[in-house]
Amino acid sequence: MRSLQWDIFCNVIDNFGDIGICWRLAADLAARGQRVRLWVDDGSALAWMAPVGQQGVCVLPWTEALDVSCLDSAPCDVLIEAFGCDVAPEFIAACARIHLSQGINGPSKPLWINLEYLSAEPYVARNHGLTSLVSSGPAAGWHKVFFYPGFTIGTGGLLREPDLMQQQADFDRAAWLKQHGIDWQGETLVSLFCYEPPALAQLLDDLTQNGTNGQPVRLLVAAGRATQAVKSLLASKTAQNTHQIGLQTNGYVHEQLSISYLPLMNQTGFDHLLWACDINFVRGEDSIVRAIWAGKPFVWQIYPQDDGAHGPKLEAFMDMLDAPPELRAFHRVWNGLSNQALPPLTDSSDWQPTAAKNRVRLAALPDLTSRLLEYAAKNR
Repeated sequence: MRSLQWDIFCNVIDNFGDIGICWRLAADLAARGQRVRLWVDDGSALAWMAPVGQQGVCVLPWTEALDVSCLDSAPCDVLIEAFGCDVAPEFIAACARIHLSQGINGPSKPLWINLEYLSAEPYVARNHGLTSLVSSGPAAGWHKVFFYPGFTIGTGGLLREPDLMQQQADFDRAAWLKQHGIDWQGETLVSLFCYEPPALAQLLDDLTQNGTNGQPVRLLVAAGRATQAVKSLLASKTAQNTHQIGLQTNGYVHEQLSISYLPLMNQTGFDHLLWACDINFVRGEDSIVRAIWAGKPFVWQIYPQDDGAHGPKLEAFMDMLDAPPELRAFHRVWNGLSNQALPPLTDSSDWQPTAAKNRVRLAALPDLTSRLLEYAAKNR
């Protein structure tokens, strides 16, 4: 496919999942020969998420007084508004001006794509590819297309770089652990990337007393809210039972559980963390997709919504996985959707076939970037 100019607009709301997805998409498009401008209202997370950048991706500030001068030399071919954000009106006006001024021999109007949130719910396949007429403003008469990532052939697919599986096959777990100063003694390795799940205290107690799969556990805790949540719980325990807790400057050791706190990691480093671990606790949309590609048992903390919409969304995801009852029960408690006690993690090895089966099945489908490129080739 010929090289097109893609403009992606990203509004960072919280927790960096939105910028994480937009950066992965931008970098993957550029790696496949496309030119990308990523407009973002808060790009600070890219300093640690993607510190070396990506050739072919230009990150630009999305400010109230948007500088659109770059469009005169490189008009937009494909416009992506991520997760329903409203593209800057100055940008739309500039696209319309260029389209009108250069006439029939000039660049055609941009292909306008609304990239939606990820879900396994049935409406995704029904709505994927639908268009909406722009009825007013400088772009009146243009159309937006709704592009839904998803888990079936009738959707937009999942982000997956072409060489991802080979990268994982070449991954050296022992070398990675040594590089990060983790003195691995054969414990079950569990990553923890979460918000503040209601059942976190139960999980720590269970791992402390029982480990998992008949082995002690080393919990590798991601920087940020996960680290803050774990340290807060342990500080409370320390105040109550100082003789039972073995605190270290870089972690925690007690009975069957030891904890290591990790620094902020770039996106490649986060993938490596998931590949290194035996069980992965993840949160939000970007990390659940990376957990699927890791092919290890995982637990997903879905982003909670005030109207309770995350409940049906989680159930649809479990249905898509054809998850066994124990895995479903664990997810419901972990996400605060059940008042039952958190099931023990001791039988998590039974979840491995589910993870492996879905990794193979979903990897056989076209990925999101390929689907976008195919759509652009047919419609631009």
